[in-house]
This record gives sequence, structure tokens and C-alpha cells, in this order.
Amino acid sequence: MSNSCPVLTPEERKLNDIIERASAQMMQTVLEALDAASSQVAAEWKSVETQETPPPYDYFAAVVHQRMFLHLCGADAETMTGGDADLAGHLIRNQQNIVAHYGWAKKDKTDPAV
Repeated sequence: MSNSCPVLTPEERKLNDIIERASAQMMQTVLEALDAASSQVAAEWKSVETQETPPPYDYFAAVVHQRMFLHLCGADAETMTGGDADLAGHLIRNQQNIVAHYGWAKKDKTDPAV
């Protein structure tokens, strides 16, 4: 396997730029939606007499992560049933590989995932 990056043709570069712009815009939209959801809940939370604190921003990010995982697996997000278990395993291993690649993994030899 080569460690070098391919040299893109002008047409491939244009296509890549289109995809990168759309991806960046999509992520900006998702991040803005997370901010909006977190802010909305915090504001509405004040109308309820409770000593509980509203869920943090990370809660909403975790909801998006979980729903996308279920969506990618073809599972029903409401019931968390169905979907492709093999694909789910591949997605989980992909995430584990990202953690290992960037050195975020604990050096715990008892955990088979790291």
C-alpha cells in the first residue's frame, strides 16, 4: 500500500471541493441545531419548578450520534430494533480504530477493544 496521496485531476479536484463544501455546511447546520436545541431546552426548563438542571449540550450531541448510528445500520430509531448487526459491528470497530489511531485509547490490556 502506498502512503502517498493521489494527485487529483482538475475535474476530481472540483468534485472534491463540492463535497467538502457540502460537508462543511452540513456540519455547521448540525452544530447550530445542537446549540438551538440546548438553548431551547435551557430556556423552557425555567418554566418548570425543579431542582434538576437541564441536559447539557453533550446530551444532544449524543442523541444525534445515536440516531445516526441507528440510521446507518438501518434500525428503527424509535424502537431501536432491526437493522444490520454486521454493519453495526463494522461501524463500532471503525470508531474504535479512530480512538486507537489518535492515541485516545486507554492502555488497559484487559479491554479487548483497545
